[in-house]
Amino acid sequence: MGHRENRFSCCVVNAVQEMGRVKAKKTVKFLGLVAIVASFFVLSGYWGSSVVIALPPPEDTPEEILRTQIIIEARSPIDGRFLTAAEYIQLQAQLQEVPPPKLDPKIREQIFLLRLRKTLFQFFPFLNF
Repeated sequence: MGHRENRFSCCVVNAVQEMGRVKAKKTVKFLGLVAIVASFFVLSGYWGSSVVIALPPPEDTPEEILRTQIIIEARSPIDGRFLTAAEYIQLQAQLQEVPPPKLDPKIREQIFLLRLRKTLFQFFPFLNF
């Protein structure tokens, strides 16, 4: 009987130790879950308050109102100085005019032919001209 009791008590001790390990693992998992949930609530509280901070100041004019206003002054795209509407339109017209060609027509033709040759080589790489 002594040997059976010894074996039984050994099994009971092992079972109790195993239960203690399982209980410890469950406790660690539970504490980890509590930490994650607490962090979530703390961070969500900060995120909720940042929405209010992201709003524009009350004295800022909304974009919808700015779009309906007529612009009567402009800045020069060349040097940034202020221009009236008439001066701005005149400057835009001057910038849209095509300047006279500065290259010799023969050089222009050569450049055109080189570009054409390059394009043809892309479609017909086996040609050698």
